[in-house]
Amino acid sequence: MDGTSEPTTAAEQARGEREAALEPATYRPGYEVAAEQILRLIAESELAPGDRMPTENELAARLGTSRTVVREAVKILSALGRISAQKGRGLFVADDEGMLGSARWGGFFLPTDLDHVYMLFEFRRVQEVAASRLAADRATPAELRVIRSAAQLCDEGYRTGETALFDRGDDEFHLGIAAAAHNPFLITAVREARRLQRQSSTIGLRGTLGGHAEGALAEHDAIYQAIRDGDAERAAEAAAAHLDNTLEDYRREIQRRVFG
Repeated sequence: MDGTSEPTTAAEQARGEREAALEPATYRPGYEVAAEQILRLIAESELAPGDRMPTENELAARLGTSRTVVREAVKILSALGRISAQKGRGLFVADDEGMLGSARWGGFFLPTDLDHVYMLFEFRRVQEVAASRLAADRATPAELRVIRSAAQLCDEGYRTGETALFDRGDDEFHLGIAAAAHNPFLITAVREARRLQRQSSTIGLRGTLGGHAEGALAEHDAIYQAIRDGDAERAAEAAAAHLDNTLEDYRREIQRRVFG
């Protein structure tokens, strides 16, 4: 230090603390890392649904970890429907037949490559653009208050660095718009697509708001204002821009944290 640095202001210190709080945690449990590695192994080995996988012992040796860690990773992937652990037979890649069936939709999806992420966002874009357009025509004052409150909850989560609070506000915001569209099929579709996205985030993206969080707040506000003003086309355009920008952020995070 040469003694010429300007003293840090209170505002700069607060901003630095907020930015530090938003940094992804460096520690990640071994089973979470192992689960990512198993997903990568499935993709790189081009294993198809129904194919037999290496045993837990073989996976532990290949991943350079313990069987206990592998067993915990297998439990996660089994619960999410990505692996089928059959007693007395071994591990198999789960059969993805009926991924969009009512009983299993939301129980399967995890990204093993970026195509899955693109397809999910393509699906969400169609739904949520339509929902925003309809909400601009149909939203009641009470529904507008729900949407605005959800956007404010996102903002609070961002300012405090509380990822769970941000995520809750984000869910309530998009589901609030779907409800304001007054179409039960859209409500169900938006809810299930977001559940798929949460599951794709369970491994690889948990514990981070992503670089687009601040931009998402402004985009939420643009969508809300267009719906409040009854401008259906502006609401649809704002929703499309939000989903496109979210996808770009999501793609970067997937590449950085899951696929290296």
